[in-house]
Amino acid sequence: MKKNLSKFRIALIIALLSVFQSCGTYSLSGASIPAEMTTTSVQFFENTSALVVPYLSQQFTEGLKDRIRNQSRLSIVRTEADANFEGRITDYSIRPVAIQGNDRAGLDRITVTVSVKYTNVLNPELNFEQSFQAFQEFSVNQGPIQSQEQKLLALIIRQLTEDIFNKAFANW
Repeated sequence: MKKNLSKFRIALIIALLSVFQSCGTYSLSGASIPAEMTTTSVQFFENTSALVVPYLSQQFTEGLKDRIRNQSRLSIVRTEADANFEGRITDYSIRPVAIQGNDRAGLDRITVTVSVKYTNVLNPELNFEQSFQAFQEFSVNQGPIQSQEQKLLALIIRQLTEDIFNKAFANW
């Protein structure tokens, strides 16, 4: 019985190792980056929305670069690369989502929309131009928007960069 269990464990380990070693294009993050892709560029995402938060463009651009650095082996370069990201922040809005009895918002929502153009030089079939949107809800009872905004935007940027990364590299 023990002998069969040991053989099963060894077979399972070999199978798992072969899956992770396969052709070098898969990672634990779910990304499917071909071995020949080595560089990417991320251009500055200008904020063209009607309501402009001064630091949002810089934080979003750096957030996308950080996501790529942390979840891939790609080098980020300033010039044209094997994969290129460019775009702009097209909308930043704060709207009520739940009205209380006294005609005041009990819950508000910050929404950020980003238009992204992704160019895959090695496989143009994977190119896309798409808008991505994420939001976070907050209560003014927890303090004014100015005291909550930076934390909420960090969460929104995390979601947006994850969605963009997955669309580009995990084909989701």
